[in-house]
Formats: sequence, structure tokens, C-alpha cells
Amino acid sequence: MEIALYLQAFHFLRPLWLLVIPLALLLCWQVRRGARAGRRPGEGIAPHLRDALIVGQGRRQTITPIDTVAAILILCALGAAGPTWSRQPDPFAAQSAPAVVVLAVTVSMETDDIAPTRLERGKQKIRDFLDLRAGARTALVAYSGTAHVVLPMTEDAEIMAPYLEGLSPEVMPREGALAAEALSLAEALLASEDAPGGILFVTDSIDPADVAALNASTAPLAVLSMRPAGSNDRGLDGLTAAVVGVTPDATDIRRLDSLLNAAYRRAQLDDVDQPWEDRAAWLAWPAALILLLWFRRGWTMRWIALAGLALLVPTQGARADGIADWFLTPDQQGQIAFDHHDYDRAAELFVDPLWRGYALFRDGQYEAAAEVLDRVETAQAASIQGMAHIRSRSYRDGVRAFETAQQRDPDYPGVADNIATAKAIVAYVESAQAQSDTGEENGIGADEEVYDNESGMGEETQRPSGDGEGAALLTTDQWMNMVDTSTGDFLRLRFLTEAAAPEAAPATAPVDAATSEAPAAEDNE
Repeated sequence: MEIALYLQAFHFLRPLWLLVIPLALLLCWQVRRGARAGRRPGEGIAPHLRDALIVGQGRRQTITPIDTVAAILILCALGAAGPTWSRQPDPFAAQSAPAVVVLAVTVSMETDDIAPTRLERGKQKIRDFLDLRAGARTALVAYSGTAHVVLPMTEDAEIMAPYLEGLSPEVMPREGALAAEALSLAEALLASEDAPGGILFVTDSIDPADVAALNASTAPLAVLSMRPAGSNDRGLDGLTAAVVGVTPDATDIRRLDSLLNAAYRRAQLDDVDQPWEDRAAWLAWPAALILLLWFRRGWTMRWIALAGLALLVPTQGARADGIADWFLTPDQQGQIAFDHHDYDRAAELFVDPLWRGYALFRDGQYEAAAEVLDRVETAQAASIQGMAHIRSRSYRDGVRAFETAQQRDPDYPGVADNIATAKAIVAYVESAQAQSDTGEENGIGADEEVYDNESGMGEETQRPSGDGEGAALLTTDQWMNMVDTSTGDFLRLRFLTEAAAPEAAPATAPVDAATSEAPAAEDNE
């Protein structure tokens, strides 16, 4: 599907260079024609003696030097024309479609015909799916007799692991399999995303009553069937969406990721704000291989020696720190490290402060990233700096950075939502601090972690480094780390509350935006 999409988008950025191709073919034809019409050597010698004296008279050379020249000219013309079939990837945006993973947490999923059980194997596949997507925005929905948003959109795969581990049929309020209700929650989560996304169902069956709703979904939908090979399900068989059977390797996950990314790739191609990616470099390799033929006897062009001497002349400012420095600039080397997700190495290599700051941000060095980004006076730099402050829990600095981004470019995408999200975080933290005590009765030491309380509301909220009672409730993760309970107990209580009062249930899980990467603050990454 992606190949057909790229073929449809294929075009040349500078098509006038294609006019060189007929000139190269004409040159080749004229030279070959002149060689055939050339004067035969040894005129004045008897024909039978001349034929015996000429070496190779009976052979015709199929490939000549002019053929290689024409081929190189044609490849160079194609490269100069700028072939392209994709947009340049935005380094500050995820390169995979947003996705909502919908997991069936039903009694049938505990069947052990797929080791260890269908449910546990489904969880493993979800973790593989998250690893494959490398930081793309993903949400998690669980359903049985009720459907619940376990985790809203986040780019941090690690935060999803404990929630995923805590899911079991015991934590679900009611038995059943309401896939249509789970689909509604997933569609609501995708509706808040700027980019088109997809929905992945991980289930062993679909109730026939829900088939019509799933088939009518406007979002790209795919299903990972957690059934052993050879077994059928009436509901799964009735779906028009792609149903991929579970496999021992990652073949199923790669196929599902490709299916869910189809709409996202098309949206990227339609994004007129993003320039096309010039693929001319791909044609340099065949041209270089053909050029090797010039070193054969009788093929070397006269000016090849001059070209070789030109390559030996050292350029001004050349570096000899390593072989890579002969061919790549530090920023290019940093880009290679960045593309391979070696963000720490990329931060060391980058000279461009915007890229260096962003690499530090992706590496988790948030304070260092914010400091480096101070050098860049653009809205993009201020937006990334704001996210770095949010991650480092300097919430008010995050608000200021987002406001700076808005001042530099009032139309910068998502900046107003980022400001609102950061201010909501500040309000939540200050509210928690205003309701907390000083912590002195609990024996909090001098070296404990203190959160931002610039407004002076209440007392400074402190989180003990060890176990303790009476600490302020700051985030869901921190609360779960400090109380004596499991993730499953937490989810059971939350799901029961939502099922008992659905009209008052939150639309998303109550997870701190700084920890789960609030959508508004991360959409522009």
C-alpha cells in the first residue's frame, strides 16, 4: 500500500534538467555513428593481408567509453532534476501515526492455548508495538462489560508498562465484551489529535452485535487476533478491517504498524508546509559504479588525471579528527546519531543549538536542553524549551517559555493549547500544595525533593525520598509509588468508580500531564 502511495506522489523537483537526457543520447549516437563510418586502417594493403593484420576484426565492442559517459550524464541529469516521493520528515514530530490500542480484558482472553495466555501474549505484543513505534503518541483502552481509558495519549512507552501489567479480568467491573463502547472511547481520543491516527484492537473475539459499529468506523482500524491458527470467530470474520493473526515473531506487529500508518503517510504527503525530500543522492551510487569502468585500459578520459589532482588539494579548514570528518560536518554526523536514537551522542556532535537542545531534550537532559535553547530566538525553540521545563517540573518556567513562543509567532501551531495545559498544571500543583501540611510532623529531611511553589500558596509540597505517610498527592504515578497497593488495585477502584457514575467519570485517566506528556504540549514535538 505504501509503495502505491509513493508511486502516486513521485515527481521531479527540477524537471527542466531532464532535457539533458536526449542530448546525452544524441551525443552517444553521433560518436558511435562516427566510429562506424571511420576510415578503415591499412588502405593500400591487399584485403586478405589487411584482414589478417587487424586484431579483433571479427568482434564488435558492445559497450564503449561513450556509452558509460552517456549513462553517467543521464544519471546526473535525473539527480539534478530532483526525484522525490516523500516529504522531509519533521524532526520535531513523531514519525508514526497516533494510535489507540484497545485491549480486550475478558475471561476468554485468559485461555492458555496461546502461551502463556491470550491476554499475557497480547500484552507482550502491545509492548513490542510500542517499541516499534519509537516514541509515537499512543493511548490505551481496556474493555470487557465496560470500557475505560486506561491511559491517554502519551509518547512515553515506559509509563504504559505498569498500567498494562495491572490489567486482568478481575479489575474489570463487569464481564462482557463491549467492543463498540471501547471503539467510541478510542475515536474520541483520536479526535483530539492533530494528525490522523488509527485504532488497534487486541482481542480473541468480537461480538456479532458490535461488527456493524466497527465496520462503520471512519478511523483506520486493524485487529490483532489472539486466537490459535485454524480457529475462527464469527465476529472477526465479519469485519471489513484487516485482521492479522498473532505470530511467534514480530511479523504481525510490523504489518499492523504499516496498516495504521497508511493514512498518516498520506497526510504527510498532503502537508504543503513541509518541503519535499530530494532523493538525488540515491543516483550517485550507480553513477560512481559506472565511473569505475574508466580505469580500464583504453577507457580513461584525458581529464581524469586533473580531476584526481583536484580531489587531492586540501580544502581550507579541513579536519582530520576521523574518517567521518573528511566527508560529514558535525551537524550531519549528529543527524545520523539522532536518526539512530543515540540522542546523547547527537547532542555532543551537533553545533546547531536548536538541534543540540532538541537532542538533549530527547535524551532526558531537560535542564541542559532549556539552557542551550536560550541561544535560539525562535518560536520553535521556545516551545521545545517549554516542554523541557514541564518535564523537569519547572512548571512556571514552562508557562513563560510557551508565552515567549506565542510572542515570537502568534500563529505557531498549538502554542495556545500548550499555555493552557501548562497553566492547568501549575494550578493543580498549587492547589495540592495549598491543601498540604508542612510535612514537619512526618520528619521530612532537608534533602527531600521540593516542588515549584512560586506563588506561595500553602506550604512547599515535599515528597519523601523513602516510604512515609501524609505526603501530598501529586500525580497518579507518585501516589502509586508511595502507597501500599498494586496497579491492579488502583485500576479496579478507578474502573468501579467510572462504572458506578459514568456521567461523572473522567474522559481520560487522571495522570499528570508532565508525566504522561499532555497532548497539547507534545503535539509540536
